[in-house]
Amino acid sequence: MKRITQILIIVFAFFCNNISAQQDTLKLKREARSFLREGNKLYNKQQFDEASIAYRKALGKNTKYDKASYNYGNALYQGKNYKDAVSQYELATKTAKTKAEKAEAFHNIGNAMMEQKQYQQAVDAYKNALRNNPNDDETRYNLAVAQQKAEKEKQQNKSDKNKDKKNQQNKDQKKDQDQKNKDQNKDKKEGDDKDQKKNQDQKNKDDKQDPKNDQKNKDKQKQKPQPGKMSPEQMKQLLESLNNEEKKTQKKMNVKKSKGRKIKQEKDW
Repeated sequence: MKRITQILIIVFAFFCNNISAQQDTLKLKREARSFLREGNKLYNKQQFDEASIAYRKALGKNTKYDKASYNYGNALYQGKNYKDAVSQYELATKTAKTKAEKAEAFHNIGNAMMEQKQYQQAVDAYKNALRNNPNDDETRYNLAVAQQKAEKEKQQNKSDKNKDKKNQQNKDQKKDQDQKNKDQNKDKKEGDDKDQKKNQDQKNKDDKQDPKNDQKNKDKQKQKPQPGKMSPEQMKQLLESLNNEEKKTQKKMNVKKSKGRKIKQEKDW
């Protein structure tokens, strides 16, 4: 009897806890719905930042609240926060209860990607939307526009890539040509220097071997006055001057001798 009583107490406690948990869950859901309604009012007033706060509070009460995720994404989209809007739409695609709701979330992902000029991602999103709702003509139209822009972007990227490749090739060719010209100029300069040196060496050799040139060089050396030495012309003038001085001196001495000499007399033997 005692054991049966214990079992009944445990069962009762379990049911009580379960009821309490359910009540807490229901309370959180009610609070989430309240924040959702508040966010919708603000959204309709185009107060998108305030609406985003209300939707975020709703998700805080119920993280799997698909309507809150979807509407939060719309508020972010209207505030031009497209990147975060995509994150909320992706969450909505996972929590959506019907294919129609999932299609709407994918459709809006495509719109947000178009705003960011990510055309291929937009194409993928619109295709996912049509898989869940093939009869949505608006999504089909948006898909056609996204495909057109994606193809144009692809062609443009290809053209830019080819242009960059061509520019790089031109740069490489110019660099190679500049280096080639530099090497040629260097070789030419070295060749000219070698030829000039060779010609000078040959000229010096010819001058050295030619007797006439050797004699001319000697004559030039003779004619060229050197420091501390006199030229032949100067020596000649000096000798003439000395001779003239010597003659004058000799003449004076002769005069003196004639004045002092006695007349010769005949000797008496």
